Amino acid sequence: MLDYSIIQKAKSKLDAINELVASKKQELVALLKKQEQDWNNVEQNKRIKSLQEFVDEFDTVEHDLTDFLELTAVCSESELVEEYARVKKQFDDFYVKTLLVGKYDSCNCVLNITAGAGGTEAQDWAEMVMRMMCRFAEQQHFDYEITDVEEGDGAGVKGASIAVNGVNAYGIFKSEAGVHRLVRISPFDANKRRHTSFVAVEVIPQIEKTEYKVDEKDLRIDVYRASGAGGQHINKTESAVRITHIPTGIVCTCQNGRSQIQNRQTCMQNLLSKLEYIHFENERRKLKNLQPVQMKIEWGSQIRSYVFCPYTMVKDHRTGAETSNVEKVMDGDLKMFSDAFLLQNAEENQSC
Repeated sequence: MLDYSIIQKAKSKLDAINELVASKKQELVALLKKQEQDWNNVEQNKRIKSLQEFVDEFDTVEHDLTDFLELTAVCSESELVEEYARVKKQFDDFYVKTLLVGKYDSCNCVLNITAGAGGTEAQDWAEMVMRMMCRFAEQQHFDYEITDVEEGDGAGVKGASIAVNGVNAYGIFKSEAGVHRLVRISPFDANKRRHTSFVAVEVIPQIEKTEYKVDEKDLRIDVYRASGAGGQHINKTESAVRITHIPTGIVCTCQNGRSQIQNRQTCMQNLLSKLEYIHFENERRKLKNLQPVQMKIEWGSQIRSYVFCPYTMVKDHRTGAETSNVEKVMDGDLKMFSDAFLLQNAEENQSC
């Protein structure tokens, strides 16, 4: 039996975001006027495209929900099964986009992946997580680049950094920040025992116009020879850069660029973004009487478990979202977890 009240509630939710849609329409009109004077502003053109798609999608969803509710008066339930599923999914997909209104949600982002204790098994898990994040970026039509990799001892990686570029990249990927736990029979254990491994993922918005300032005396800058596959040039020169912010202990590295200057610029941008983000989060948490942001991810609290044996399941411990299709998740299908996280955050903010 179809629950038409779900569609009615969806229509009510759309009506409730009219103010948000109106503000986006106003921004779109203003940017279109600016575009007439400057057609070559890439970032402005991207924003216009994003706003136009949002407004068009809102109009389509609103129209289809209204049409469906009218059809319920003249069509039998059996005739509406497929249309019900279509409009419900269409609304759910759009509604999640309306939740991406955080200060940095529209930014690009950087993912820092770190293997936990456990040697080769943990390092292999880190590489699997790295691949999963890259596939998720592809599925969301984001551009990504692996900017730094520390190869593991024999297999996998000890750590890696991925730059993800696209509208709302941070808003979508922020659900992945935390500790990811794997349970499986280790292929590296001759006795075929079950192992538990951990990987920490840090997600930082890439803030293009940061106003955060640092004193050069608070920085330690190291250069070294880049590692890993990178062609003849990358392994013969000291082009890799590591910048440490001494007061906080925050470290940023970059080795994917061909020159030390390029890597240093990327590294510095990432460091400033991270420092501004932490400052913003701490101020926000102060207002809500929450604990300040941890400089290092705590290994004791996992956000998600991936169980390969004795059964298959991926479960998010924050939202309760789970699936038995482990292979699909490992191939980058993380949307259900990202959506559940955004919906939970929205509900918590409404209750505050």
